[in-house]
Formats: sequence, structure tokens, C-alpha cells
Amino acid sequence: MKLLVKIVMMPCGEYFGRKWNLLDIVTAAVFLTMHCLCVMAPFHFTWPAFWVAVALYVVTGVGVTLSFHRHLAHRSFRIPKWLEYLFAYFGVLSLQGSPIEWVSSHRYHHQFTDTVKDVHSPLQGFWFSHMGWILDSGSRFGKYGGLKNVEDLKRQAFYRFLHHTFLLHSFLLGTLLYVVGGLPFLTWGMGMRMVCLFHITMLVNSAGHMWGQRVYHTGDTSRNNWWLGLLALGEGWHNNHHAFDYSARQGFEWWQIDVTWYVIRFLEAIGLATDVKTPTEAQKERKSLHHKTMATQN
Repeated sequence: MKLLVKIVMMPCGEYFGRKWNLLDIVTAAVFLTMHCLCVMAPFHFTWPAFWVAVALYVVTGVGVTLSFHRHLAHRSFRIPKWLEYLFAYFGVLSLQGSPIEWVSSHRYHHQFTDTVKDVHSPLQGFWFSHMGWILDSGSRFGKYGGLKNVEDLKRQAFYRFLHHTFLLHSFLLGTLLYVVGGLPFLTWGMGMRMVCLFHITMLVNSAGHMWGQRVYHTGDTSRNNWWLGLLALGEGWHNNHHAFDYSARQGFEWWQIDVTWYVIRFLEAIGLATDVKTPTEAQKERKSLHHKTMATQN
């Protein structure tokens, strides 16, 4: 295993002012392939292909927001192991990496938010915080020394398996889509769906720290953004999240649409989700910027 890591991290050349290794090149090739399929999608439009893309967007998107983010990264609630693994597998089909790597990066992001150690710090500009960090694995892993904060996941064989095979599962899904529906299903179900989901997820890292409103004192640049909250299944209420990162709910107001929270509430209602964590009104009031301002004036 250590030999494999050395191989993929070995510098292969210098482009755009920095060194690229095999992992960076493979990542860039996958991105390019998905974007090419996305460009082809309008020329192969069919309504069945469109609805397949929408369904997969929601399923794999919830896999990221509910499983990778709120459950695995922050332990905001508990669900049975079979359901945990099912949602995690949906997240793997988003092609955003394995649960181990995704969760590790996100935990470090919260530990070092808006500092030089932040894995996708907005201090390094919009491009870097959006996707430049993904194409620079040397910087990503070098900042904090690797996957040292996900021992809870590394102890589980299922997550180790997904860590080593996550690309394979999307390849198999793409093959299945092509067999069932030809180029329309492939270009929409893989290209259009993955590109949209990827960029909307990454906008939480970039736009979510640049544009929008701040409601809570968090000591960082996180923002609430209504359109991002809608498109990212509730993840756009980013200032809320950074204020209470343990919360299973991120859209605190009735008008703050949070699709992921609605799924969690449904699971709780039928007895599948337990120990669902949310902040109290008193906790929210103490951390609000309005409360801080009033305290300063007094």
C-alpha cells in the first residue's frame, strides 16, 4: 500500500507553475472526461435521460450531503449500519472521492478554516477554493500530513474497500447507463449530472465563503446563500453550518430550504434516525451577530 501511495504521488512533470503527480493527472483526466460528456449532453437530449440525471443528482447528492457530510464528518445523527453504508455508496457515485478522503478533508477544513492550513482556503482565491485544491494533491495532503483524522472510518473494511475502488463504481454505473439508454443516458446520467453536482458542491467551498449573509459569529468568512442552499440540497446555509457544525439541520428558518434535513427528519419520524443533533434557540441567540452587537453596545 505504501508503495502504491509513493507511485501515485511521484512528480510526473511541472505545469502551470507547479509540480503534478500521477494522482493529479488522473483527477484532471476524469474531470475533462466528465465535462466533455456534459458538453455532448444537449445534443443527445431525451426526456427519459433528463429524468435519470435528475434522479441520480438527488440520490448521489444526498449521498454526499447526508452521508459524507452530516453523518460521517460531523456525526450529527445515528442510523443503522446497513443504511449508513447504503447512503455512503450513493455518495461514492458522485465521483467526489472516497468517504475516507472526503471526510478527512472536511474535518481539516473545520479545524483550520480560512487559514493557510485550510485544505480549500478562500484566502488563496476563488479558483483554488473551488477546484484548484482538488487538482493539487501535494498541497492537499502536505498541509496536514494525510488521512490521520479518520481512524473511525479506516477501521471499517467497507470504507477501506470504497477508498481503493471508488473510481470503479462510477465506471460501472456509466457502463450500465450506456447499456440501458445509450449516449443519452451516458451523457446526461454521468456527464451533465456529475458536472452539475460537482460544481454546486464546490461552490459551497468557494462562493459559500465569499457571497451571502452572515447571521452568526463564527470567526471565519462563511456565508448563507439562498440559491446555493436550494441547489446544494441545503448545504448553502454555510454560515449556519460553521456556527453549529454538529447540527443535522442547516436551514434553521422555515424559509431556508434544506432538502437533506427533510430526509433526516423523515428517517427520524420512521425510527431509522436517532440522536439527531440541532442547536437550541438559546444557543443560536448567544452566537448571533445581533446578540454580539447588543452585548458590545451595552
